[in-house]
Amino acid sequence: QVQLVESGGGLVQPGGSLRLSCTPSENILHFYSMGWYRETPGKYREVVAAITNGNSTKYLDHVQGRFTISRDDAKNTMYLQMNRLQLDDTGVYFCNAKDITRTNPDNTRPYNYWGQGTQVTVSS
Repeated sequence: QVQLVESGGGLVQPGGSLRLSCTPSENILHFYSMGWYRETPGKYREVVAAITNGNSTKYLDHVQGRFTISRDDAKNTMYLQMNRLQLDDTGVYFCNAKDITRTNPDNTRPYNYWGQGTQVTVSS
């Protein structure tokens, strides 16, 4: 079973920065897409940013221009640089990896792997 190990969450003041890291236990090139999702109380888990193995990226409108997703294949790690953090960026951030070679129990693809989640709290 693939594991995604996250790090980098914490407490920061508004306007501050944090960098999240996610390292899979399998070669990062195995996944056609990786990303970060955010979960907050009372809201569904939403995608914040994603990057394909061709380095195409997409962002939630609210974080566009403030967050940058990247990957270092040599270090087998994906990153989310978060700048100018705002109060409503608070939440649990989950690393996600999409594996098109594996099927879900209902035979759909891709199969999603998830990290354990890391807390990001923006507070003054």
